[in-house]
Amino acid sequence: MAASAHHLLCNLSTFKSTKAKTRFRNESRKLGRKSLRCEQTVVDNRRATVKNSNDSLEICRVLNGMWQTSGGWGRINRDDAVEAMLQYADAGLSTFDMADHYGPAEDLYGIFINRVRRERPPELLDQIRGLTKWVPPPVKMTSSYVRESINVSRKRMDVDCLDMLQFHWWDYSNPGYLDALKHLTDLKEEGKIKTVALTNFDTERLQIILENGIPVVSNQVQHSIVDMRPQQKMAELCQLTGVKLITYGTVMGGLLSEKFLDTNLAIPFAGPPLNTPSLQKYKRMVDAWGGWSLFQALLQTLKKIASKHGVTIPTVAVRYILDQPDVAGSMIGVRLGLSEHIQDSNAIFSLTLDNDDVNSIQEISKRGKDLLRVIGDCGDEYRRA
Repeated sequence: MAASAHHLLCNLSTFKSTKAKTRFRNESRKLGRKSLRCEQTVVDNRRATVKNSNDSLEICRVLNGMWQTSGGWGRINRDDAVEAMLQYADAGLSTFDMADHYGPAEDLYGIFINRVRRERPPELLDQIRGLTKWVPPPVKMTSSYVRESINVSRKRMDVDCLDMLQFHWWDYSNPGYLDALKHLTDLKEEGKIKTVALTNFDTERLQIILENGIPVVSNQVQHSIVDMRPQQKMAELCQLTGVKLITYGTVMGGLLSEKFLDTNLAIPFAGPPLNTPSLQKYKRMVDAWGGWSLFQALLQTLKKIASKHGVTIPTVAVRYILDQPDVAGSMIGVRLGLSEHIQDSNAIFSLTLDNDDVNSIQEISKRGKDLLRVIGDCGDEYRRA
């Protein structure tokens, strides 16, 4: 066994050693141990490398999230959207996150990457990353089915090899997720996928996947100042194995912004409308965490810190999460061709939060409910009955 695999297996054994981890230990005995090759990643201020043994991918630490192309945020014009993607890339924001079900997102990336190939220097092309997700229905995960599904994304994105394939699974009672991941690993070995990753998996299943020798490099999860669940059980396992977190919901669809400061949503038409799927989703998260009054106290704290540093509330919110252990990158949704936040996004890299800033944020954050107890572990919000 290689030294790195031996080191990881020892770490996983440590993770399962307490009585609180009995469930993890029992699952592992059922599955049996296989070699694992996770390693720590190297992270700097602007770019991070997520890796597992020989598999690695360098990404921009602020990712452009493309959920907003799927409808519900305004009509997307194809040409305007691609132009906006070029503007983000030219500004150094060169990593784009999408999914097979985000409307035209993968198709837009395919048009965009061809524009980069034709119109931009090779140095910029080398920096571009396209991360996509595969969210299959709960059918039998055969090799041919997985291969055909991934080929669709490769064709839409116009790439021979996907930079990262992030896998989602709806029902843990169906163990087919292990079959799917093994087939994805085979495609990686064939050069169809550069790195295999997860999205919205919980700590228990992440451990099972690692013990089955699946070389995942990251897990994309919801993570914000309001939702600190990833810094509990998930972070403990990540610290032991080197798997990194890519976060979404970090500015809560725009709720963590000046736009919602000093507003009262209890009075009809008194505040900004919650007129997008993301605003509605994260307002429910605010309600679960502690309600609108506590959220206003958080916004006021963040505004004070933002004014002190000459930045905006979203900039502070993302910087705080990027500074959390094992976070490689954080997502900011982009409404391509409708609005842009390039300046604010780039300001994140030059912002340093001091101890007073961090203590002020933590003081408010801890006044909210523990969402791990309220909702469950990472991704459980998608699997509750």
